Amino acid sequence: MAYYVTTPIYYVNAAPHLGHAYTTIGADILARHMRQRGEEVFFLTGTDEHGEPVAQAAEKLGVSPKELADKNAERFIALGPRLNVTNDFFIRTSDPRHKRAVQDVMQRIHDNGFTYKGQYEGLYCPRCADFKTGQEIGPGDTCPIHKIPLEHKSEENWFFKLSAFQERLEALYAERPDFVTPGTRFNEAHSFITGGLNDISLSRSQLTWGVEVPWDTGHVFYVWFDALLNYYTALQFAREGEDLRDTFWPAFHIIGKDILKFHAVFWPAMLMAADIELPKGIFIHGFLLMKDESGAEHKMSKSLGNVLDPFEVIDRFGTDALRFYCAREVTFGQDGGVSVGGFAERYTSELANDFGNLASRTTNMVARYCDGAAPSADLDPKLGEDFEGLLEEVSALLDKAEITQALDRIWQRVRRLNRYVEEHQPWQLAKDEAKAGELATVLRSLAEGLRVVTVLLVPYIPEATEKLLASLGAPETACETARYGAHPGGQPVEKIAPLFPKPE
Repeated sequence: MAYYVTTPIYYVNAAPHLGHAYTTIGADILARHMRQRGEEVFFLTGTDEHGEPVAQAAEKLGVSPKELADKNAERFIALGPRLNVTNDFFIRTSDPRHKRAVQDVMQRIHDNGFTYKGQYEGLYCPRCADFKTGQEIGPGDTCPIHKIPLEHKSEENWFFKLSAFQERLEALYAERPDFVTPGTRFNEAHSFITGGLNDISLSRSQLTWGVEVPWDTGHVFYVWFDALLNYYTALQFAREGEDLRDTFWPAFHIIGKDILKFHAVFWPAMLMAADIELPKGIFIHGFLLMKDESGAEHKMSKSLGNVLDPFEVIDRFGTDALRFYCAREVTFGQDGGVSVGGFAERYTSELANDFGNLASRTTNMVARYCDGAAPSADLDPKLGEDFEGLLEEVSALLDKAEITQALDRIWQRVRRLNRYVEEHQPWQLAKDEAKAGELATVLRSLAEGLRVVTVLLVPYIPEATEKLLASLGAPETACETARYGAHPGGQPVEKIAPLFPKPE
């Protein structure tokens, strides 16, 4: 089977921050897990480079929009290797191939009769690049996300007949209750639809930085129409000489809740208008919140100036630690607070102590008491009961993008293995030759349990798990090997250096 997962494309009017890393890591965990299951995976990320916010930011800096886009796109491209993500392609919407593909799809929507020309008046947030409806306007006609005054705009635009899809979108949400997850986001999108849909502005006539409207070249497409189509257009040119749409479309999208309306309402309507199959699903995660001096929590946002630099975190704690923290600290799908102190605490208590110490103790005891080879003794069936169904449980949760919940199930077994060490105290068994058989069973079971959790942790902490599986003499990472008893034992085991040493 094929699996296609996407992040939103990130806006290039400023540098990447932890919020971008959070989404990208989430998508990478799913992509890595699906590869472990033998799926053919395509993982897409990229940058959104057109529209008024980029043009305005470039003007303030005295550079062209293209120069600003080129500069900031490089910073997002550089983030990928630092996060150890395995995306198959990085799309930039200023790519001429994307522009042509956007024009093809939008021309189809126009030819199908879902556009018209008219006058638009409304309140507009330049940072959201979005006209706001009545329920989206904050106190004093401000943007509730960016806390800035909204601008009143009036201009002649092309419009998309979103209202024509009222019944079809209501039917979609009735027939596919898992189209948008988690349930709170489904309800939010469904409420927006049932509240009544208005047609939306499709183009801008006073802007040149964008994709030209092919049937009216005095206009460029409103940036969201250009941006949303990246998920579909990228498949046409991501591999030289190949069109991957038949293999991978439709996609599973990972997005943040601030862009819910565009993805959960506008996007399926656009696809319906162009006669294109709808996405497999849309998972909408919450905000990472940073505390201000008063203790209040706010969404992490470059425009609010309260961002945490992922590069700094990686420099101090390492990439695996950042990946783990993003999946562990805030339940994927909900809002949650983050802090530098939280990183240090998770790193010490869970990565260094729970997992790192377990790895060191296990490999050291096997090396010391079993002549450096995992025993081929029988496994402890009581420990096996704690691992029964774990692979299926983790896989089912990751099928629903419940990344934090899946990690919690794995971590329960990490802690179970630590308790197993304390319950059986192999160092005491080693003192009594009459208990050699019991010692062999305990260490075989401990090494096997550690191997299983390590295979399941590969998508989360790929560097540490690769080292540990090599040390355990069992480098296989396919999901089917993540069963207690799947490895026969008898392989050489080497002591391992601390996986998560104390940071500088």
